[in-house]
Amino acid sequence: MKIQNRLEGIAAGATQFFPLWSVLVGILALVEPSCFLWYGKDAIGWGLGIIMLGMGMTLQPNDFIRVWREPKVVGLGVFSQFLIMPAWGAGLAWVLQLPSEMAVGLILVSCCPGGTASNVVVFLAKANLALSVSLTLVSTILAIFLTPWLMNLYAGHYVPVDSWGLLKSILLIVLLPLLFGLLWKKLFEKSAHQVSKVSPLISVLFILLIVGYVLAAKRNIILDYWYLLVIAVLLLHLGGFFLGFMIGLLFKRDRLDCRTFSIEVGMQNSGLGMALASKHFSHLPMVPAPCALSAVIHCLIGSVLATWWSRNK
Repeated sequence: MKIQNRLEGIAAGATQFFPLWSVLVGILALVEPSCFLWYGKDAIGWGLGIIMLGMGMTLQPNDFIRVWREPKVVGLGVFSQFLIMPAWGAGLAWVLQLPSEMAVGLILVSCCPGGTASNVVVFLAKANLALSVSLTLVSTILAIFLTPWLMNLYAGHYVPVDSWGLLKSILLIVLLPLLFGLLWKKLFEKSAHQVSKVSPLISVLFILLIVGYVLAAKRNIILDYWYLLVIAVLLLHLGGFFLGFMIGLLFKRDRLDCRTFSIEVGMQNSGLGMALASKHFSHLPMVPAPCALSAVIHCLIGSVLATWWSRNK
């Protein structure tokens, strides 16, 4: 019991300081890449699958019920995620005249759904956590179809996009582990409850390993094009946070909902972007770089906003 309580305490601490760990891992990966190169490209998909498995075991019935009770609010948030960010990412790629591979990477991460990191930042910001979880759940499921379609729409003129291949990968990496987690919780509720207490810690560890590996593997490319990458990814997420907040104001949502929209639109599932980039665009070495850098930058912006908003209720 003491060991379990200690693990739960570590899990809570690791989750709360996730944005800080992301920045530190990003710096370490660029300074000492050998610390992460052992992880390997093939392990990215497995790591993300484990994260989604944990998400499935932590979901509650209320997370699904809320979608039906507040369909307009959830729909507005998801609509903002999949309309604003992909269009904004494609627009930035065009305005900045990014190299084709970098443009594809930026568009890829902008077409990904919200990730569990956004739930952490919403919690730290003392915004609407229930809405955040519902948006992450719905956007993750819709991403199975929307991410491949949006990639083909916005990135198809840069490189050939295998929409069907992307769809199958998202099914394997996202939907199946999520469903298996839900089934496990239904059949083995006690063990699922115990695992769910430490699943945030496991998720944090795997996403940090994925971010660290991709940054380390693409170190030379990132250092060669760091100024362009940083500008593009920074503008992508700053625009997402700002436009998400403005959508909330436009539709007269309360302050907490506006903050939640801002975080959900501004933060993407960069891990999914890295997994898809490594599998489907492996012949284009620059594509995963914006996805990896995105994980660090959106956490940094999110943590600053969370600190500000938590002090200004």
